[in-house]
Amino acid sequence: MSREQERFKFDRDRSERGAAGGLLLAGHERVDIGPIANRCGMTYDSSDQKPVVGPPETVNPIIPMLYKAKTLQGYQLHSHDGEIGKVKEFYFDDRHWTVRYLVADTGNWLTGWQVLLSPYTLGAVNHAERNITVELTKKQIENSPSLASDKPVSRQFEDIYSGYYAIPMYWGGSYSWGAYPYPQRDPTKWAEKSVESKNWDPNLRSTRDVTGHHLEATDGAIGHVEDFIIDPKTWAIRYLVVDTRNWFPGKTVLISPQWIERLSWPESKVFVSLSREEIKASPGYSDDSVLDRDYETILHAHYNRPGYWSNELVAK
Repeated sequence: MSREQERFKFDRDRSERGAAGGLLLAGHERVDIGPIANRCGMTYDSSDQKPVVGPPETVNPIIPMLYKAKTLQGYQLHSHDGEIGKVKEFYFDDRHWTVRYLVADTGNWLTGWQVLLSPYTLGAVNHAERNITVELTKKQIENSPSLASDKPVSRQFEDIYSGYYAIPMYWGGSYSWGAYPYPQRDPTKWAEKSVESKNWDPNLRSTRDVTGHHLEATDGAIGHVEDFIIDPKTWAIRYLVVDTRNWFPGKTVLISPQWIERLSWPESKVFVSLSREEIKASPGYSDDSVLDRDYETILHAHYNRPGYWSNELVAK
């Protein structure tokens, strides 16, 4: 039995159940939980106001659209004129929780400095063949601005990097990618500015460094960051994979960056606006879990929070 088939418990004081078994999130449209729960291998008992564990009749094969950072590590990087190396790790900002650079392991080709690839330079992620297309030539990468392996990514370096590749500066707007909530691929639109064009200073962290940081609920420690789940369409980090085994043996859960209250990098801690009991009762996650929109809907409904996809629809 997969962990998404665990019994879920919804807070009656924070939600209203409709006659058809829907869940009304505060200020949002009603979600019909019944069919969604069934697809996740559960049956929904509306009289008891909670899903009940039950074996799925069928399992629909879903092509993964979200990827664990550790899964992407090791994917081959294919440039216009050949392989350049493998995925090593990612740099992300702690404002939008979006990947700003993929760090490439180029083996013995380019040593002593970090080879950074902006999502603007990346093409398709091929899960079947475990590779990512890079829309650059080897010569472009070889002549790109160099950053020593032991140096952080500074704003000055990013200015030079953006100028070299002639790509937009992502911090020049209100969305995660400036004027857009996703990397705009059309160069003719790169000069556009968002309605609220505000510059902000990126504070970049690597997925490798943040792995292991402790997660603090409103009433105490609850686990540690084990991995990150990335959306390759927007390169946003959709979830932190949190291991709670020291508190709840055998349970791993997903936490959205939208639920993070604050960060303490000196303490290596991530503080969330959720209680330990809420997290304990949340849908479990494992490598066998089908992380599709149905699962995500149930996860957000458990916490009575709107899905990130609703904000993106508004942005479009």
